Amino acid sequence: MQKGILYLIPVPLADNAANKSFTPFLIDTINSINTYIVENEKTARKFLKEAGLKIPQSELLIHDYGKHKRGNSLKPFFQELNKGINVGLMSEAGCPGVADPGADIVAEAHKQQIKVVPLVGPNAMLQALMASGFSGQSYAFTGYLPIDKGDRSKRIKDLEQLSQRFKQTQLFMETPFRNNQLLEEVLKNCQPSTLLCIASNINAEDEYIKTLSIAEWKKEKVDLHKKPTVFLIYRNN
Repeated sequence: MQKGILYLIPVPLADNAANKSFTPFLIDTINSINTYIVENEKTARKFLKEAGLKIPQSELLIHDYGKHKRGNSLKPFFQELNKGINVGLMSEAGCPGVADPGADIVAEAHKQQIKVVPLVGPNAMLQALMASGFSGQSYAFTGYLPIDKGDRSKRIKDLEQLSQRFKQTQLFMETPFRNNQLLEEVLKNCQPSTLLCIASNINAEDEYIKTLSIAEWKKEKVDLHKKPTVFLIYRNN
């Protein structure tokens, strides 16, 4: 029996950003399938409605892959795919599988020889990189830095050294309610001439993207509390 296709469906990064996020192919895709694996069912249903879903939501089969379901067997999520039914995978926001637990689903799909199709859509890391003015030829996304203050300071210095050594843009992030503390650590541990880009609330109405040197940032006042943010550093001298 031919297996179904796993479609990776991006979700808007911010409220009121739907018109920036949807493509005709995405709309056609969600109207061709009725089974989904999602990180948050409420968010997923809202997204599908905004994207122009014509299938009655009562007809949808939605598998919850929220934090309370992880660590268990992945077998239930693949029953439909193994019967030849196409399935959509959605994150809470942005692209599934990128800084997202949906990567486990994608990895299992490859193990089971299920075709994986990524759709075009918003991605905070790439959009931040695009807008930073930093090297797009060589870059690395580190994800979340250590919570321990000492380990985090060391990691920031390591990333700065890697950036200088390889002329490589370093991207990282933090849980939104700890953004201000992370910014303080970056300003404290990086060299004055190192460049820092702060990309906050990407695609939102109050989107904020700015690149300055560490020395210049120390003169700025910015509040990133509870605002999804990507930090990028670049040192080329």
